[in-house]
Amino acid sequence: MSRTVVFIPVYNEEPHLVGLLQRLRQVYSGDVLCVDDGSVDRSGEVLRSLEGPSTRVIVEPSNRGYGATLLRGFREVISEGYDFVITMDSDGQHRPDWIPEFFATIPTWDVVSGSRYHSEIDGNGTAPADRRRINIEVTKLINQITGFGITDAFCGFKAYRVEALKQLDLRESGYAMPLQLWIQAKALGLRVREMPVSRIYDDPHRTFGGELDVPETRLAYYLDTITQERKRWNL
Repeated sequence: MSRTVVFIPVYNEEPHLVGLLQRLRQVYSGDVLCVDDGSVDRSGEVLRSLEGPSTRVIVEPSNRGYGATLLRGFREVISEGYDFVITMDSDGQHRPDWIPEFFATIPTWDVVSGSRYHSEIDGNGTAPADRRRINIEVTKLINQITGFGITDAFCGFKAYRVEALKQLDLRESGYAMPLQLWIQAKALGLRVREMPVSRIYDDPHRTFGGELDVPETRLAYYLDTITQERKRWNL
């Protein structure tokens, strides 16, 4: 039997965590790993209250960034000897209902990436205009480099073959880490597939924080990450 785990990075998501874990357990009974990235609300305490035999919690003492949190979880997944891992956000934008389909699909691929724009699904919301514009531009560039033909470069709802994760050399601590993933997946010849997932934007006031709330600054950061990664992998 393959060993599976659902890995949830968390930062200041106190209101969502109990409901998320309850919905998750309705469709998945296996291992869950939550890594709290130094939240300043009560996320860490809530997670500790939800910890159990198949729900493990790591609470980092300080905030290091979205990419750093994913890398922390990936190290744990690899060291614990799992075969497959799903990553999903903790803010309510990823419906746990998709988890069984991800696990059913990943055995014949290396990366199965959710896409909010692959297909229109009942109940889909509307992405903020600046996020959609930047996603379109960055996804187009990723496709020009890789030929993957993806439709959503940034969706955090993904499944990975852990043997493929071991090949990656991801280093980016911020929101651009997925862009390193696409470049490296191409360079390493990984098998990539997209799968449609729901597009949920319940809170139009969510921000990236700091200078990344300025769309052009955020785009420049993404493009610079791609440029540097292409140089590193000769693509």
